[in-house]
Amino acid sequence: MSNAFESDLLARFLRYVAIDTMSDETAVETKSPSTEGQWELLHLLAKELGEMGVEDVEVVPEGVLIARLPSNTAKDVPTVAFMAHVDTADDVPGNGVKARVIESYGGGDIPLNSEVTLEVADNPELEKYIGQTLIVTDGTTLLGSDDKAGVAEIMSAVEYLIDNPQIEHGEIEVLFTTDEETGAGMDNFPYDKIRCQYCYTIDGGGRHVIESECFNAATVKVRFEGISYHLGMARGRLVNALTMAAFFINALPQAESPEATDGRYGYYCAQAIDGTATTTELTIYLRDFDLEVLNRRIEALKALALATEALYEGGRVSVDAKHVYYNMALIAEKKPFAMENLKQAGAELGFELSQELIRGGTDGARMANERNIPCPNIFTGGYNLHSVYEWAALPAMVDAARLVAKIAEVGAR
Repeated sequence: MSNAFESDLLARFLRYVAIDTMSDETAVETKSPSTEGQWELLHLLAKELGEMGVEDVEVVPEGVLIARLPSNTAKDVPTVAFMAHVDTADDVPGNGVKARVIESYGGGDIPLNSEVTLEVADNPELEKYIGQTLIVTDGTTLLGSDDKAGVAEIMSAVEYLIDNPQIEHGEIEVLFTTDEETGAGMDNFPYDKIRCQYCYTIDGGGRHVIESECFNAATVKVRFEGISYHLGMARGRLVNALTMAAFFINALPQAESPEATDGRYGYYCAQAIDGTATTTELTIYLRDFDLEVLNRRIEALKALALATEALYEGGRVSVDAKHVYYNMALIAEKKPFAMENLKQAGAELGFELSQELIRGGTDGARMANERNIPCPNIFTGGYNLHSVYEWAALPAMVDAARLVAKIAEVGAR
């Protein structure tokens, strides 16, 4: 079964990562999806599904591909969905990806270019793939396994089930979304067009890691308005919005930053800043597994805004907070059959699945909390996501595709 996936998965992944699909957070309010490359990949996937023989395929105006593989069992079983997103992040350049395949990794550090090296000391997982196929970057962009590996794995699993009709499965929905990396991917999701009772995002990382709990997330926009004066006559008059923003950022607790936390600890993260001495806008990401604590962080920022106004007389600070997604653990607990099927599929394949927390979120978190559809997350085989050091292991990608196919089989019982 592994060999049935390897060449197909690798070819698909390389084909998909070559398409520029980096999403644009500045455009999501006026354009969906935010970049044209996402449309290109959606339409390519629709074409490939049609060529496989999938007849029910639609790319909807909201920027989502919905496809269905009909049930081939006489049993009345729930519809299962598998979901991945086509966009890539902009933490480092996500377009112009030039992937390199290492067909038989010999061990040791991997130079990506003259300045960037993937070191074993920082990537001990590399040693588990000696003699096997890896995909790396050229050290100038991310690779795109988040989430084009997930896309490729779903596509390969669907083709495998079509080619092996003796494997019984219920109705399968394939969902490919856009703009997940901006947090806007599910804002206009066409829930009325889907039929699944449970879903899986293929949007994780290292081999055999599964997840059913994620952060609660909020994005906070802070606007600083100063008072402008000619700099030569500014004494006692000028209020500098940039100085106010710098004070605000420096007041955030460093012990509660992304670089200082792990496990169940949440954080404040000053993510982006833009402006002048007159007006400055700051974006802050808040994350916490406990919703009450997340809301307390929002209130802390509002209190800090008042303190900033008090210290910089005449300046104004406004805070606009928006919840982006919620911890999907509650839905997973209420409807445990999704995790039960996942674990059963893993056991039948002989995988030692390990359950971890997602220190982030997925489209599945939105689906779980907005429509009570349990949506655990499955590994993709990608490592060092959102960085020029990103790499993917083909054997782990194969395992993810095998797991998707097996979940569909288990669900038919």
